[in-house]
Amino acid sequence: MQRRTFLTGTLLGAAFAAGLPAGASAGEARVTSLDGLQDAIDRAAPGDRIVLANGTYTVPAGGAISVFGKKGSTTQPITITAEARGGAVLQGERGFVFAESSDITVSGFSFRQRTTLEIPASCSRIRLTRNDFRFADISGLDWVVVRGDDAKIDRNHFHEKTTEGIFVVVDGPGSTAVAQRLHVFKNHFSDHRFAGANGGEPIRLGVSSRALSSAHAVVEYNLFERCDGDPETISVKSSDNTIRYNTIRDSLGGIVLRHGNRSTVDGNYLLGGTDGLRLYGNDHLVVNNYLGGLTGRALTIGSGTVRDHHAGETAEQRRGNDACDRAVIVHNTLVGNARTLSGETRDHEPRDVVVADNLLVGDAGSLVAMGKTTGFTWQSNILWGAAPNGNLPAGGYVRTDPRLQQRSDGVFRLAAGSPAIGAATFTGASVAEDIDGHARGSARDIGADEYGTLAPVRRPLTAADVGPHAS
Repeated sequence: MQRRTFLTGTLLGAAFAAGLPAGASAGEARVTSLDGLQDAIDRAAPGDRIVLANGTYTVPAGGAISVFGKKGSTTQPITITAEARGGAVLQGERGFVFAESSDITVSGFSFRQRTTLEIPASCSRIRLTRNDFRFADISGLDWVVVRGDDAKIDRNHFHEKTTEGIFVVVDGPGSTAVAQRLHVFKNHFSDHRFAGANGGEPIRLGVSSRALSSAHAVVEYNLFERCDGDPETISVKSSDNTIRYNTIRDSLGGIVLRHGNRSTVDGNYLLGGTDGLRLYGNDHLVVNNYLGGLTGRALTIGSGTVRDHHAGETAEQRRGNDACDRAVIVHNTLVGNARTLSGETRDHEPRDVVVADNLLVGDAGSLVAMGKTTGFTWQSNILWGAAPNGNLPAGGYVRTDPRLQQRSDGVFRLAAGSPAIGAATFTGASVAEDIDGHARGSARDIGADEYGTLAPVRRPLTAADVGPHAS
């Protein structure tokens, strides 16, 4: 008969600690079967750690690993983990099913399911960390859907999909609310090869009906590679989010503020793919981003089918584009893109946008090709390269060689003596650091990089920086 040991993190469990098997500790259960795993979960108390032995486990049809009514605490979560990262492979129709639970961590599993993993609205502070996600390649299957508040998704690898479906979806209770304070960080998203025109995003924060709800999500330090399932790699369809310090390489999609207001896009690298940033909605801050070698539109300030989304509009109106108003676009570097900065031609033009202290360098197209605009502020931008200036006003730029040098990470940064050094003039936004994580000081440089000789604190991410084995 298989022997299985379970002790809770209680005084009673501590009293038996001396009799635990080698490698175990008080409050730890080591199990070797799905039945044993379920029994340990059912008995778990705050601070307990449940370890599933390495191996391949098939969840029977109609079954699941149920986490129901389990409450850890913020200081003592209940942790369910594989013996080694990626060593416990879960196959079958469903894996973990959460309900009425909080402060649960699921770590180190290889997920190979055929049904969405959902964090429902009845759950809070659920963490998915150091897992490998490669669900069945089923058209329309979204892999992880978040409806509960304060979830964390970190240090996972989401990869290998050729059909419609999204890696991570942020949803919410009801039809207009959205999950609060999701934190997505240090994940590796790769190889989404869906060839359709829509529906293959790696991350979608919200949906059109939830656009006016504030999510306060933070998406940071993630790497996206070969994400070609949608023109939107990070699709933002809610309000008050922060997208920062991510790297998107060799991907069709970019960062798109498709719906919603007041989001910040800060310090991201978009390298060698197709599209860069597209902006719709109101009052966004776009700062310190580097867009290089893109074959599509690098930075698009969008026009709208509506001026502003509002409560009470029809579903069809809500799905339309909201003109970009009052965005502040400062300290970005755009180098070697096919289309550098452009607009669109819908009925409602963007209004009252600030475009200041940016570095635009290119040899193709026009550096600026805006459609109709109203009330724009163009200030202290530097333009350079064989491409013509385009249609920005003469007082909004200077044409001068910024003296860029390509460094070992492939990024073009300012060289000593660059006319961009100390030349920034816009004071309407606080920009304390540059894209490398260096302090800007009082005399700020134009573009994403502040000239200096110190090594970058932040740099374009590689696979070694993210995923299950990241620090």
